[in-house]
Amino acid sequence: MPLPRHIARSPAPALQRGMTLLEIIIVLVLIGLVLTLVGNRVLGGADKGKFKLAQAQVQTLAGKIESYQLDTNALPASLGDLVTQPSGVSGWLGPYAKAAELKDPWGRELEYRTPGENGAFDLISLGADGQPGGTSYNADIKYE
Repeated sequence: MPLPRHIARSPAPALQRGMTLLEIIIVLVLIGLVLTLVGNRVLGGADKGKFKLAQAQVQTLAGKIESYQLDTNALPASLGDLVTQPSGVSGWLGPYAKAAELKDPWGRELEYRTPGENGAFDLISLGADGQPGGTSYNADIKYE
């Protein structure tokens, strides 16, 4: 049985109109803008996340230094003393930290100084740029 004419026939050429080159360019530009905005949000979120993680890590490691001090009645000579027992130290009940915890989220060693400027010790991450000072995500993160 043959199909009815109105079903078998293709639409008139005026109804088959596609998108013009200008319309395609506009759509591509809009897609690019959306991807740029989303990319900035995602990458900015990663920097913010690492900064917050570094703040928490500095505070946590400072607590581990204080635990070491309570057990041995002395501050560690270096952060490595939290991982492996130094010779000649009594009362060491560690390990107090893992070696990976001695680096900030950017993969750089945390700075440890004893005596500190404002207390018994300083514990510092130099932020995203790895340089002293800075603002925003590049600012130093200090235990206080």
